[in-house]
Amino acid sequence: MAVVSLRSPSKKVGGLFYFGRMLDKIRLHAKGELPSDYHTNLGKGFDEKCVRLLQVNYDQLVERVKEGGADEEILQWCFSAGRRPSEDDIFVWNEFMRKRGWNDEVSEILKRRKADAGISDRSDIQTAFQFIDADEGRMPS
Repeated sequence: MAVVSLRSPSKKVGGLFYFGRMLDKIRLHAKGELPSDYHTNLGKGFDEKCVRLLQVNYDQLVERVKEGGADEEILQWCFSAGRRPSEDDIFVWNEFMRKRGWNDEVSEILKRRKADAGISDRSDIQTAFQFIDADEGRMPS
């Protein structure tokens, strides 16, 4: 599905995996440029987990993103409106996120998504992050 304007979930902002991708989705959706395949999970799934980590309300984050500003500025807003995770919290978050789909409760969903995408034979895709990167054309086939 190659959506080059969305960054990889493994790209960090302020040391956090996924946060920047969530901002990309919010910005594209606000401009009417986010592909419809992504609409269903806005504010859910990984987005929901990320805002829970930061203890901010997703809808308020959307409004803050619409005001503009760099990723780091928006992250600082999250820290003041919600909480600033400790270094240990960030380490646990990053390790949890980068392994989602690998031998956990998301494994069956990942297996189904790979089948739907016609890449069931790709043994190199073992996590949700890897699937996203492959699906969006950032991982060689």
